[in-house]
Amino acid sequence: MTTTATTDAALDRPLYGATFGQAISRFFKKYATFSGRASRSELWWWYLASAIVSGALSLAMSLSGGWMYDAATNTMTPPSGGYVFFASVLGLWGLATLIPWIALSWRRLHDSNRPGPWWFIGLIPIVGGIILLVFFLLPSDPAGARFDR
Repeated sequence: MTTTATTDAALDRPLYGATFGQAISRFFKKYATFSGRASRSELWWWYLASAIVSGALSLAMSLSGGWMYDAATNTMTPPSGGYVFFASVLGLWGLATLIPWIALSWRRLHDSNRPGPWWFIGLIPIVGGIILLVFFLLPSDPAGARFDR
């Protein structure tokens, strides 16, 4: 007997106990799908992957050298080509993953039996992000199946 933790669940259902690879794969397969649900493992594995990619690009960008102030001439030297390249890739990464991140967050709220528009509470300075974090950490609620198609 196999469980959903070891096999891929249908894309219209949450995959509880998703592995790192499964979560990344499902993130891109459900690129802009706001209906349905997403498990905690799907959300947090993606969050880790995104943090690793963003962190690596930010590190490469900062090591490439940005704007520098020359005190002797009282001028700013422009950033290097490497800095511009990594900054551009980081910006494209953010743009490419923005909508799917919102969709994944929306589906995670559904899994905890909350309507997706609760996502907008995260836009409230300071407390909104904390509230949204708590919602993301809550266990799945079987009543959230009402958001499945």
